[in-house]
Amino acid sequence: MSAVVPASAPFTVVIPARMASSRLPDKPLADIAGLPMVVRVAQRAALSGAARVVVAADDARVLHACQAHGVPAILTRTDHASGSDRLAEACEQLGLAGDDIVVNVQGDEPLMDASLIDAVAALLPARPEASMGTAAHTIHTLADYENPNVVKVVLDARGLAHYFSRAPIPWARDHAGTAWWESATGAVPAGFAPLRHIGIYSYRAGFLRAFPTLSQAPTEVMEALEQLRALWHGHRIAVHVTDTAPGPGVDTPQDLERVRALLA
Repeated sequence: MSAVVPASAPFTVVIPARMASSRLPDKPLADIAGLPMVVRVAQRAALSGAARVVVAADDARVLHACQAHGVPAILTRTDHASGSDRLAEACEQLGLAGDDIVVNVQGDEPLMDASLIDAVAALLPARPEASMGTAAHTIHTLADYENPNVVKVVLDARGLAHYFSRAPIPWARDHAGTAWWESATGAVPAGFAPLRHIGIYSYRAGFLRAFPTLSQAPTEVMEALEQLRALWHGHRIAVHVTDTAPGPGVDTPQDLERVRALLA
């Protein structure tokens, strides 16, 4: 794990934990080296500079598991359509002010780097024009670039998100089918290699409360990427580009076994 760099303003980490995963039922409670996965995520987040770390659960079993291991947790509604909806309710329950910074660390990221949490938390105090912050890292393989399960992001000149897509973007017209950014063609401007989006977000609590009231964007529906709603409605998303990819998350039983082996 890289060294922790404290954020420039206090922030709260909220970890949404949903039991009804289609690919891995009861995922927050999956055992990883003797601890429930959501507890491991909270322990990693506690290594950051967060003022507090809270799990937002949709099931009393998650609440009890967190309490058994000294992890603060709150119980939220079961009918939320998305993690951001759950975070909005958490902001209300926690009494967060509109300008308070909230970092959403996914409940299936037991290897999340604390320094990445701090970096994403620090984006909004430094970028007042942005409503959200997130992270990305350079893609190194053609397979990842072409994989629709790997979400890509293109930045503008200010380091703000221009667009997110499951498609391979930016598309180098004259070098299709090659890892053009890794070659000696000189086709890619400095610092403009394709970027893989990392699913960690920071928000101001006021924006997070308002986000569920925004209408869905056509691009959001087509791409199945909720962050496109913010861009559609004119909000800006600041992006921290890191040199290293985070540890693997857990979406499937195979992912779970991989992480268990790493932490055994």
